[in-house]
Amino acid sequence: MTLDQATIAQLAERLENAELNRQPVTRITDAYPDMDWDDAYGIQSAIRKRKVARGNKIAGLKMGLTSRAKMKQMGVETPVYGFLPDYGSYADGAEIDMATFIHPRVEAEVAIVTRTELSGPGCHIGQVLPAIDFVVAAVEIIDSRYENFRFDLKSVIADNTSAAGFVAGSMIREAADLDMPTLGVVMEKNGEIVELGAGAAVLGHPASSVAMLANMLASRDEAIPAGAFIMTGGITAAVAVGKGDAINVRFQDLGKVSMSFK
Repeated sequence: MTLDQATIAQLAERLENAELNRQPVTRITDAYPDMDWDDAYGIQSAIRKRKVARGNKIAGLKMGLTSRAKMKQMGVETPVYGFLPDYGSYADGAEIDMATFIHPRVEAEVAIVTRTELSGPGCHIGQVLPAIDFVVAAVEIIDSRYENFRFDLKSVIADNTSAAGFVAGSMIREAADLDMPTLGVVMEKNGEIVELGAGAAVLGHPASSVAMLANMLASRDEAIPAGAFIMTGGITAAVAVGKGDAINVRFQDLGKVSMSFK
């Protein structure tokens, strides 16, 4: 770590206020170019503690940068992770207020709920699959708190990986009944197809994303608890949304997820 605890607390307050007040800020590495990965996750952790202290609950965990191509593009070897606040949970078919966000985007994902605890280091897909309680289709709403979507990876981690909300589908399936790598996804915006993808876009298999999350949490002496809701990472690219837009995402063998923005 390169930042002291007072600076971490100050940056956590700045980023959370940007989220809550819908006022974007400049990326934090402009002022702290030497901050490291531990600093970034330390800021994210401080934001989480602020929310919990205020009475919010943590609805789940999320992975980001789970595409090999995206990791190469960003010059990193591992994905990133964050958390999902409970107030960001929306029902399938919800009409969502645009005033809640700064510049939101949506991406299709496979979500997994665990039956038993998963911990690293050394967690692998063979441990994850029997630990899955069920699988559900989901759409994540991401919303960077940085001006003009200008950020770098450390700034993104500190900003809780741009987590802003999510919508989960109503159909649940057992992992054994799905071929998650070949699971196809079609995203429509206002009735037009804008993205196509398959589960293999997520580290080859969405369960591999969960294993990686367990191993990353282990470095902070944490584990994935039983009953955890995990967004495994974007199958599709993130699509910008605005007032009046309707999003419908069809998932092979998992039904559909829809929402509109007002």
